[in-house]
Amino acid sequence: MSQTELLDQDPVFQLKGSMLAITVLELARNDLESLDRQLAAKVAQAPNFFSNAPLVLALDKLPANEGAVDLPGLMRVCRQHGLRTLAIRASRIEDIAAAIAVDLPVLPPSGARERPLDLSEGEPKKKPEKPPEPTIKPTKIITSPVRGGQQIYAQGSDLVVISSVSPGAELLADGNIHVYGPMRGRVLAGVKGDTKARIFCQQMSAELISIAGHYKVSEDLRRDPLWGSGVQVSLSGDVLNIIRL
Repeated sequence: MSQTELLDQDPVFQLKGSMLAITVLELARNDLESLDRQLAAKVAQAPNFFSNAPLVLALDKLPANEGAVDLPGLMRVCRQHGLRTLAIRASRIEDIAAAIAVDLPVLPPSGARERPLDLSEGEPKKKPEKPPEPTIKPTKIITSPVRGGQQIYAQGSDLVVISSVSPGAELLADGNIHVYGPMRGRVLAGVKGDTKARIFCQQMSAELISIAGHYKVSEDLRRDPLWGSGVQVSLSGDVLNIIRL
């Protein structure tokens, strides 16, 4: 056996899960000047907390009538105050496209409850978090049409929609997603990182599809010869594969 083969038998890395404390900056208005001033005031309360703090920029709560966000400018403002942007949380197509343009990971809208940080008494005390116990939940089945503006999340399970999905609607599942009707909204499977999750639909006309954070938007999907057909979507490495059902 060669020296190279011997070295290959000795692992050089391990993949491990971790519960990290990450700050979420939830943007309520698209106003970078006000954000700059208000962040400066927060930093003055607890400067050590903001020193190289990992950050998720949450843009999914911005009002519908707000214009496009200057994402590079927003990241610069945060960086000036010590916050390092790791990812964004977004639902609007333009915000997702802006993140992809700067190679920034995109997280789906959060269904978790988040509490505001209280910095009035100095740096917050971090309580040890207990890892969630794995649970197996039954498949979530929706029998009525999913209207524009509706969001349906199958936490810890697959999602089955036995009807149509309108433009502006959003389906999210930790597992697989099945749609037995026209699929015209946004469809995100494996939202907690399950790369084996799949999407099945009888008519692909989606605004966006995603598996484990890897996206394709309608502009790309329309160029696929299977647009409007029954398809199965899976993830291979970083590539979404679309094949006929």
